[in-house]
Amino acid sequence: MIKQSFSPIIGKEPTILILGSLPGDLSIKMNQYYAHPRNRFWQLMFKIFNRDYSEDYAERVQLIKENNIVLWDVTYSAIRAGSMDSNMKGEILNLIQELLDEHQTINKILFNGKKSEQLFMKNFEKNPSIRYFSLPSTSPANAKFSTEDLIKVWKEAIDY
Repeated sequence: MIKQSFSPIIGKEPTILILGSLPGDLSIKMNQYYAHPRNRFWQLMFKIFNRDYSEDYAERVQLIKENNIVLWDVTYSAIRAGSMDSNMKGEILNLIQELLDEHQTINKILFNGKKSEQLFMKNFEKNPSIRYFSLPSTSPANAKFSTEDLIKVWKEAIDY
């Protein structure tokens, strides 16, 4: 089945670009980034930015925008059974270079998991004025990292 990503959420003067691979099935169904209740992305963001956690998607989007972040996926569309990155094939990429050209204030790219990093590194040139951070996935499939460990490494990258 062909799956498709969303438009980016873009802060006013973004300095950080967070890239996932492609939304999971529940996220696609709900038309929300990281909608799966066991995905820890939103828990991390609220904790890192010292805000009370909210289930309200509008508040989540506002949190991203207020903190000068762009939230997007490397992949525009792909064929994928289920939600696992390992099942992706036939990827068509988002226009990330165009986004970076338009928002030259971005000085950090954070990869939410290995698949987003691999796709980016394979298809885009690194910019020497941007720092790149390979971070453990917030996906529920990544049981290797506790939420506390994820918060620590993600906060280090965001604050770097």
